[in-house]
Amino acid sequence: MSARGYRASLLWFPDPTQPVVRWEEDGLLVVAPDAQGRQVVQAIGDWRTLSALNCRLPVEHLPGRIIAPGFVDMHVHFPQTNVIGSPADGLLPWLENYTFPEEQRFADAGYGAEAATFFVDELLRNGVSTALAFATTHSTSVDALFSQAQTRGMRLITGLCLMDRHAPSALLNQPGRGRDAVEHSLCESEDLIARWHGQGRLGYAITPRFAPTCSDAQLRGAGELAARHPDVWIQSHVAENYDEIAWARALFPQSASYLGTYADFGLLRSRAVYAHCIHLDAADRALMRSSGAAAAVCPTSNLFLGSGFFDYAAAQQAGFAYGLASDVGGGTSFSPFQTMLAAYYVGREGQSKAGLSLSPQNLWWQHTAGAAQALGLGGVVGNLLPGCEADFVVLNPRATPLLARKTALAKSVDELLFGMVVLGDDRLIERTVLAQAPNLQ
Repeated sequence: MSARGYRASLLWFPDPTQPVVRWEEDGLLVVAPDAQGRQVVQAIGDWRTLSALNCRLPVEHLPGRIIAPGFVDMHVHFPQTNVIGSPADGLLPWLENYTFPEEQRFADAGYGAEAATFFVDELLRNGVSTALAFATTHSTSVDALFSQAQTRGMRLITGLCLMDRHAPSALLNQPGRGRDAVEHSLCESEDLIARWHGQGRLGYAITPRFAPTCSDAQLRGAGELAARHPDVWIQSHVAENYDEIAWARALFPQSASYLGTYADFGLLRSRAVYAHCIHLDAADRALMRSSGAAAAVCPTSNLFLGSGFFDYAAAQQAGFAYGLASDVGGGTSFSPFQTMLAAYYVGREGQSKAGLSLSPQNLWWQHTAGAAQALGLGGVVGNLLPGCEADFVVLNPRATPLLARKTALAKSVDELLFGMVVLGDDRLIERTVLAQAPNLQ
C-alpha cells in the first residue's frame, strides 16, 4: 500500500515525555509503509499546509471525527475476561474463589484459543492497540494469544506465567521431560522467547505472577532468564494490598521490602513493569526510579477490590515512570475512558485533603504516549509523531446523544477531552486502525 492521508481533527503529543496535547481542528495525518510493510506516520499537521504539499495523495475525509493515538494498556489479564464483575472481599479471596478456578480452564487449548480471539477483539473494539498482558501457566495459552495478536497485526507483549507454590496444584508450573517444575517452566519460557519474541509486533515478557506464588528458585531462575535476554520485558505485581505485602514480607524476610525482593533476584530494570505499586515508601520509589522499572496504575481494579490509591504526587516527585492499565478482570472495564475516569477519582481522593486534579491531557497521556514511554516503546507507539507506527483510533464525539450534547458545548480542548473521559465507552471508538494489516474496520 502506498502513502495515504486521513483528514479529521487530530490529537497527539509533540513532546512524548510531557502530558501536553497538540490539537489540530482541521488536520491531515499522512501514513506510508516502511521496509517491514508497517504503516508509519510520515507527517501530521494542519490540512491546508500539508494538503498543498501532498496534492496527489489519496485522502479519506472524516468530518466531525477525531483521530488520536491508539491506547496502550500496561497491564491486563487475558485469562480473566470472564472474571470481570465477580464479588469478593478483597484481592486474595478474589484470586482463590474466581481467578484461579477460571485460569485452570486454560489447560484446554481450544478454550484458550476461543478466549484469545474474544480478548483481542475486545481490546481493539475499545481502541487498545498495544497491550502488556498476562497469560496462564499453560504454554498453549501464550501461543494462543500471540497467534491471535499476530493475525490481527496488534502490538502485544505476553509470556508464560511462572508460579510454583501457594496456588491450586493444577495451576502450578509442572515438571516435564525429566526436569523439575522450575527448570521446566524456564525451558518453556526459553522456547517461547525463541518462537515469538520480535516476530512482527510481538514481544515476550518474563512473568513471575507475584513473589508469594514463586519460590526462591523460581524467582532466581526468572532473574537469570532476564539476564540472558535483556531485550525482553518483565512483568509482575507488587504492593497491591496490605495482606499481600505482609505475606510477601513473611516469605522473603531477607529483602528490604516487597519491591526489594524483585531487585534481589535481578527482576528490576528498564522494561520491567510492576502492576499497582500502591503501598510503596520513599525508598521503594527511589528504587523504581534508579532501576528504570515502571508502574502500571490500575485504578478500576484498585477501587473495585478496595486495595488503595496510587500516590500520583509521590510518584511524580520521585520521578519514576508509570502509565495506565485496565487490569481486567480485577479491573472492571476494557474501556480506556473508564480507566482514565477512575484515575481521575484516584487523584482526587487518594492524595492530600486538597486532592490532586489530574488534567484531561495528563489522563490521556498516561494511556498513550506516557504508557508507551514507560514500556520502553516511546517513539514507536502511543503517539502520532513522524516515525511512529500508525496505530490510531477514529473517535466520534457524537456517538451518543449525551456525548453529542456535551462535546458540542466544549470551549477548549480540555473540556472536549474531559467530556469524552467522563461519558465515553466503546461506542466512542468508531474504528481502530493498526499499523500492520489487517486493520479493524
